Amino acid sequence: MAELAVVSLSGGMDSCVTAAIAKAEGYELALLHADYGQRTQTRERQAFRDIADFYGVPEGRRLIIGFDTLKAIGGSALTDTSIALPEGELDKPGVPVSYVPFRNAHLLATCVSWAEVLGASAIFVGFVEEDSSGYPDCREAFLRSFEQTANLGTKPETRLAFHAPLIHLRKSEIVRRGRDLGAPLHLSWSCYQGELEACGHCDSCHLRLRGFQEAGFPDPIPYAFIPEHLKTANRGEC
Repeated sequence: MAELAVVSLSGGMDSCVTAAIAKAEGYELALLHADYGQRTQTRERQAFRDIADFYGVPEGRRLIIGFDTLKAIGGSALTDTSIALPEGELDKPGVPVSYVPFRNAHLLATCVSWAEVLGASAIFVGFVEEDSSGYPDCREAFLRSFEQTANLGTKPETRLAFHAPLIHLRKSEIVRRGRDLGAPLHLSWSCYQGELEACGHCDSCHLRLRGFQEAGFPDPIPYAFIPEHLKTANRGEC
């Protein structure tokens, strides 16, 4: 019988490809999604459900968690509409205002709790350190520290291996890996503010579009706008 992996699935491209990798490695999937008051909460939840349907994950292995505390705490442009989202600032140093303070610790802790109940042996996350927005809770050192803490704080028979297969990849490499695995990239959603169409302005859209451009493939999701310097290989998508 295949081992079970809990996959943190936001519905974005990185988590979509991470789920595809876990599946390709022979794991049965249990998919966890978090609502935390983000601007595109409804659209991300739909992407989660679509990807779960694509992989035939039963309802009993799908979990949507609400983190209302993260919106109440604030401090992020993703949860506070009074804070402007950065646009096209991929090379700006420092932690961007789209960072949700310590969000991934909440996600990982919830994954651990659910994994312990399900008897899962692995946790997969779509962290990207090499070519990301500079979020401190996406770093490998943080993940390894949390893995150690999780295994110290759970039952003796619980042994969880944490996997972040994309952590040292660029977006273009993630695109290629996803296509090679047949991941449903057309069902994923990365935009920080658009729900009918990706806005094409926010940093997340720029990262995604640049990844597809460098990989040499058009992005299959609809865009309201695509910057001129990112239109190569993405023409016809707006």
